[in-house]
Amino acid sequence: MAKRYLLGFDVGSSSVKASLVDADSGKCVASAFYPEHEAPIMAEKVGWAEQDPQSWWEYAKQSLAKVIADSGAEPEEIKAIGISYQMHGLVCIDKNNNSLRPAIIWCDSRAVPYGERAFHEIGEDKCLSHLLNSPGNFTAAKLAWVKENEPDSVYGHINKIMLPGDYLAMRLSGEVNTTMSGLSEGMFWDFKENAVASFLMDYWGFDHSVIADIVPTFGIQCRVSASAAKEIGLKEGTPISYRAGDQPNNALSLNVFNPGEIASTAGTSGVVYGVLGDVNYDKKSRVNTFAHVNHGVGGQTRLGVLLCINGTGILNAWVRRNIVPDGLGYAEMNDLAAKVPIGSDGICVIPFGNGAERVLENREIGCTLTGINFNKHGRAHIVRAAQEGIVFSFCYGMEIMRQMGMDIHKIHAGHANMFLSRIFRETLAGVSGATIELYDTDGSIGAARGAGIGAGIYKSHEEAFSMLEKLEVIEPDIACKAEYLQAYEHWKETLAKFI
Repeated sequence: MAKRYLLGFDVGSSSVKASLVDADSGKCVASAFYPEHEAPIMAEKVGWAEQDPQSWWEYAKQSLAKVIADSGAEPEEIKAIGISYQMHGLVCIDKNNNSLRPAIIWCDSRAVPYGERAFHEIGEDKCLSHLLNSPGNFTAAKLAWVKENEPDSVYGHINKIMLPGDYLAMRLSGEVNTTMSGLSEGMFWDFKENAVASFLMDYWGFDHSVIADIVPTFGIQCRVSASAAKEIGLKEGTPISYRAGDQPNNALSLNVFNPGEIASTAGTSGVVYGVLGDVNYDKKSRVNTFAHVNHGVGGQTRLGVLLCINGTGILNAWVRRNIVPDGLGYAEMNDLAAKVPIGSDGICVIPFGNGAERVLENREIGCTLTGINFNKHGRAHIVRAAQEGIVFSFCYGMEIMRQMGMDIHKIHAGHANMFLSRIFRETLAGVSGATIELYDTDGSIGAARGAGIGAGIYKSHEEAFSMLEKLEVIEPDIACKAEYLQAYEHWKETLAKFI
């Protein structure tokens, strides 16, 4: 039987990763990322963050070359390509498809005042009911900054604007297009009108022609051009058949498609991304709502509600550096924490020490450690309290999701980072009441599977993810439910003193 492979790219701010998945077995046969050291981010001024879009193309070429070399796959065996990408970026191109300036990426904050002004001048109710968010610091607000600050050198020459994934697709195909899900994350999509948000475009004076042609999230969006095939080592005509931002794609990677299902990550920062079956939003914009990858498929409503917590794994790493003895690894820290009862004997850690938190309405309250008794508490209590504090911050955001109508009963996560800790997993299950399922997957592998759906190699997402290996299932411990909830209530009472 001839080999059939699916190729996934994940365009991050630190690297571009490529993965090759055997379409028939569902196994990842090779993965590589480039550069090996974190990609540079340019910051000419405080709060700025830019990258050269050309660098993403170079990184994609390097990572793909390694994947091809490691797997021995032939270009003609690659049947479809999927792309995941860092969300909320802005790429501006001219009529020759050349980028006009460095991309303004997700963590650039220069556009905050533009979004806030639009939110108040257009009207908060109008923005929330149509965009499901404040214009905030998203792509549209970044374009407003370019229009005001670079009117002649950049804005006047713009032919199209794109998100980072759109740029990679353009380099592969020579065609310029985008997706409705991508436009929704940039605040360009009007959910009431089911069209580009004309009222926001008109408010900022954007010409509607800058919006690229819209293609489906799943489907043949474009094909590898002859010139790109020669440059990157693919076969001309290979379809690009899936594209999504990194958080919706992470949910797809974890087989999260339906209302009530949650995808979560807990690296340096943490994300809880849940699927909502009805159009809704948080009036305080503490969580953000975008079109999920399968929104509109078969006429169904599928919205992704995104909660981001800045201070997750970075807190655990701080505890390792500053609290536990030198040389103690994370596994030993978890063993240490396991010696302490639920609730950490009254110690409480408020984990918000990594900048302003959206879930706290953009307040920056810092990290706080309270309740220490010198006669009974030691480092093991602090280690456990830190992990519990991270979990409680997740659950605090999940309460907002529940208020929006989300019935949270299952959490899917990768077997990585904080989810390697038994304390973390059991506490999250215990407080949320949700079953946790752990998988071995990542964004580039998910993008490859998404490409298989879009190219028709898989008839449904159920078929595409039937081969996804479930590593572990953590059920809520009913016997300890009262203890978990008591500890969480204590944490919320402590948090209330600081907000």
